[in-house]
Amino acid sequence: MKKVNVVIGRVNEGEYVYSVVMEAPEVPFGLNGTGRTVEEAKKDFLDAYKDIVELMAEEGRQYDELEFNYHYDIPSFLEYYAYALSLASLERISGINQRQLSHYINGTSKPRKSTVERFRKNLKAFAEDLQSVDLIWR
Repeated sequence: MKKVNVVIGRVNEGEYVYSVVMEAPEVPFGLNGTGRTVEEAKKDFLDAYKDIVELMAEEGRQYDELEFNYHYDIPSFLEYYAYALSLASLERISGINQRQLSHYINGTSKPRKSTVERFRKNLKAFAEDLQSVDLIWR
């Protein structure tokens, strides 16, 4: 199974808000999906993958099965995980104030590369810490 990177981002084109695009020049085909939500865009993307796999099988062409490693831009991540992570909690985790995070979600400001890296680093550290938690019943 071959791992490939896929980027989830906002496009705000017409009725579609999100795009999911495979970034794998070594793969002999391109894949993308669009939708009003991240879930819709991912489903459209996976449906396109299913279609291309079926077409290649029908044509007797060899292909590597793909495993997707999803990457989000900051606005898409913030909006997608808003059901679980408030801006207040993300401020504590990332060190980026809520107002600035809100600007990223609304598209009125774009984060600098160094800000994205800091956000990513702090979020990963939080996720690793959370992953090490175990609960017991007493």
